[in-house]
Amino acid sequence: MALFKLSGLNQRRWELFTQNRRGYWSLWIFTVLFLISVFAPFIANDRPILVSYKSELLFPTFVDYPESKFGGFLARTDFRDPVNQDEIAANGWMIWPVIRYSYNTVNNELPQPAPSPPAYRLTREQACAKFQAGVDDPNCTFGNLNWLGTDDQGRDVVARLIYGFRISVAFGLILTLFSSAIGMAAGAVQGYFGGWTDLLFQRFIDIWTSMPTLYLLIILAAFITPTFWILLFILVLFSWTGLVGLVRAEFLRARNFEYVRAARALGLSDARIMFKHLLPNAVVSTITFMPFILSGSVTTLTSLDFLGFGLPPGSPSLGELIAQGKNNLQAPWLGITGFFVVSVMLSLLVFIGEAVRDALDPRKTFS
Repeated sequence: MALFKLSGLNQRRWELFTQNRRGYWSLWIFTVLFLISVFAPFIANDRPILVSYKSELLFPTFVDYPESKFGGFLARTDFRDPVNQDEIAANGWMIWPVIRYSYNTVNNELPQPAPSPPAYRLTREQACAKFQAGVDDPNCTFGNLNWLGTDDQGRDVVARLIYGFRISVAFGLILTLFSSAIGMAAGAVQGYFGGWTDLLFQRFIDIWTSMPTLYLLIILAAFITPTFWILLFILVLFSWTGLVGLVRAEFLRARNFEYVRAARALGLSDARIMFKHLLPNAVVSTITFMPFILSGSVTTLTSLDFLGFGLPPGSPSLGELIAQGKNNLQAPWLGITGFFVVSVMLSLLVFIGEAVRDALDPRKTFS
């Protein structure tokens, strides 16, 4: 049952999309994975979700509480400290995430030097004995396990995967939206006006696309530390040309149609004709490319992180995890995990793109 009432044409397109079972289920799987990553602070964190201390409810996920609130002296409370945990347990309770590590939490209680393999039990024998004896010791619980081991700095791999997935998808979505918007606007101007405008714009694009993006990023990395937004801005500058040719062709084809001439005769402005009458026709064909552009954006970020020219050091990154797998061949879980997550993510996006392409194919829509 559809949640929204669709027009006849869009209803037919949705039916074609759902008939592609691979793409349909890929959309659901990708959506669930992305929603899990959105709520990463409530799934993987070194702070409790909720704390009740002396009849006061605290929210450490959102607020930094000084340790003086729990009888300490530090400016920031370390909730993994057994002293603080015992103090809170004596005067209230805590609700922890499933994974008690954030993406930058270093596990100092590993059974062997980092990178440590997947561990299903810590080596704190006394704490485990107390727990098994019925004493509530929060230091020996299910949440302290490293399901996929740790990286070479002792950070939990699962936590970094969840946060890294969120950053990769968010980066890819923002890059896709901005680059597509700029590219569609540029292609619309070229195709609608044609003539010298189209010719000069094409020569500019030829020069612009010939600039080596990777070399420019390497040069910029020598002067500044690329942050999320700086890296996004640089990549938008060089990725907007992907849809220009497609939109330009659509506008060149449709600018002399009868309804466009009629709109000009009625006195409509060029901007209104372009974005109200011509652009909707071009959007249908460009939407089919967006899942592939998204997968390409994710691949670009992963590649830059793998080479060391991406996000700042310490950021949760799938490319950085793969690079750690290359540098630590004695820890195969790092490379295998990174490769598996990236391959699954890109496969889902490609399957979704194929389903969208088939759903918007006019030969199937009007058959």
